[in-house]
Amino acid sequence: MTGEINGKPSPADLLTPRLHLVAWELTKSCNLFCAHCRGSSAPDTYSDELTADECFRVIDQIREVGRPILILSGGEPLARPDVMEIARYAVSKELRVVMGTNGTLITEEVASQLKEVPVSRLGISLDFPVAELQDDFRGQAGAFAAAMKGITNARQAGIELQINSTITRLNAPYLDELLSTALEVGAVGFHPFLLVPTGRGKGLESVELSPREYEATLNWIYDKVKSLGESIFFKPTCAPHYLRVMKQRQRQEHSPEVTPEAKTTPGHPSANAITRGCLAGTGFAFISHRGDVQGCGYLSPVAGNVREQSFAQIWNNSPLFNSLRNLANYEGKCGYCEYKRLCGGCRARAYEATGDYLEAEPYCVYEPAAVSGRTK
Repeated sequence: MTGEINGKPSPADLLTPRLHLVAWELTKSCNLFCAHCRGSSAPDTYSDELTADECFRVIDQIREVGRPILILSGGEPLARPDVMEIARYAVSKELRVVMGTNGTLITEEVASQLKEVPVSRLGISLDFPVAELQDDFRGQAGAFAAAMKGITNARQAGIELQINSTITRLNAPYLDELLSTALEVGAVGFHPFLLVPTGRGKGLESVELSPREYEATLNWIYDKVKSLGESIFFKPTCAPHYLRVMKQRQRQEHSPEVTPEAKTTPGHPSANAITRGCLAGTGFAFISHRGDVQGCGYLSPVAGNVREQSFAQIWNNSPLFNSLRNLANYEGKCGYCEYKRLCGGCRARAYEATGDYLEAEPYCVYEPAAVSGRTK
């Protein structure tokens, strides 16, 4: 049951925030010019980036909230000269540090430095298993070969890898080959990102998966998870209704209803965990190169800035985050969907489509039981 009790939100509608992941755009600079880039990054210098001292202070403030996985990202994080120093400081504060990178700057020396930090995992972006197509998508000849060399260097240094792929109609036909590539290079995870057309990615709206293609892709992922078992971990990203698909398929098959979550060390969240669909403002936060804190990198409304407030103050008290944590605020079919606590719909996709981050997820084909007359 949802609604308000004595003017207060029903407990059934309130999500308890548990900070699991912080993605940090350490720099907007990038050596590539990728077609899908949410930050419209380029090989430029951006003068308003947080300084190293500011970064250290933010890390201390994140620790006031908990011990989330810290994803150092960009732009291209390895384009920032002091990235190793910042990463080491985060590790010294008992944070698990991972890095999202295009892989092209990972020389043997850089791989050795990353291992020494230590960076626990590298998420390397690979959108096509074909060099010509990857190079075109990434805006630079030789990008595929450089990324594959970076993967080799990272593996030889003993760094855990996951492959990240942004999925559109351009590369959906290559999903099986991308998965095979991830397995061949020894990746522990394959993370398909369903495109949210923001930044330069707006230019890809015409090749964004349709809602039915989106649904078919999520069912493909479910089938691959079943067939491959524990040989590789799948984590669909920007795809909150994967959990709804998973529950539906499990019920159809009379299988135990399980949400994947890997074992991890005490105090550290798992990199191999799917706890809820959209985590914006509930389990996930994004920090921009200028210090803006957002629900995620694709959801542009700003909750606060770490130059003006502490990260802990923003996380705990932001009106934006508090509104995302109250499911009674959700509108359209997401507001009365029986899966809203589990899924929540993509708040960024809703915002891009309607200008309202609380509106219904526009790329979901599911009709809630309240509308269809079906029971849960």
